[in-house]
Amino acid sequence: MTTPAPTTPQHIELAPVPGRVLPMPRTASRRWFERDHPGGWLGLVWYERVKRSIDILACVIALPLVVLLLMVCVVAIRLDSPGAAWFTQKRTGRGGRRFGMYKLRTMVRDAESLKQQVMHLNQLAYPDFKIADDPRVTRVGKFLRKSSLDEIPQIFNVLRGDMTLVGPRPTSFSSDTYCWWHTARLELKPGLTGLWQVSGRNELDFNDRVRLDIAYLRGRSLWLDVQILIRTVASVASARGAC
Repeated sequence: MTTPAPTTPQHIELAPVPGRVLPMPRTASRRWFERDHPGGWLGLVWYERVKRSIDILACVIALPLVVLLLMVCVVAIRLDSPGAAWFTQKRTGRGGRRFGMYKLRTMVRDAESLKQQVMHLNQLAYPDFKIADDPRVTRVGKFLRKSSLDEIPQIFNVLRGDMTLVGPRPTSFSSDTYCWWHTARLELKPGLTGLWQVSGRNELDFNDRVRLDIAYLRGRSLWLDVQILIRTVASVASARGAC
């Protein structure tokens, strides 16, 4: 008996994107996030306009709760370890532009200077960096990461227009480190959550995440965005793939 081919992202057949040769997820049976027409029934132009309006409206509605949560988190961080509770981290956005993404601090104050000391513990291929039980993470930081509360300051990035609610997660490393086919993800504005967040989160390597980003690029629509947001809530609640 022959064993059926696996359907995980690394085994997906690659197909070209019009105008550029890029890997695209394709399987024998269509998965829930695969679509034929980007933008859905709205078309891409109106999809982008409506999506931006929804981003602003949703963030404004959530702002009072976000501010309250931030105040509680800031106090907890400062009581747990010395240093600023809020910081800006350079990330790669649309078109490869670097921007400052807001985050709550989950590590000790001098974490960046200690990175070389723990580099040998990295569990992912370069340029990714992940340690399951990073010794630099504080006690409060572990809770913030598990609950994804460390990401909530990014609501202000969405309001500024640097990010959107749903899109590829921005990388900490520059686009200079991307392979040529990775650059497809740079056509989209980075998001608070994305397709890979609900398809394995930190369990996927960068190549697999880019394949999912390309699948989202080719089939993005308001309905797909809603599905991803709903699945994100379930993923955060279960802390699946969080670290």
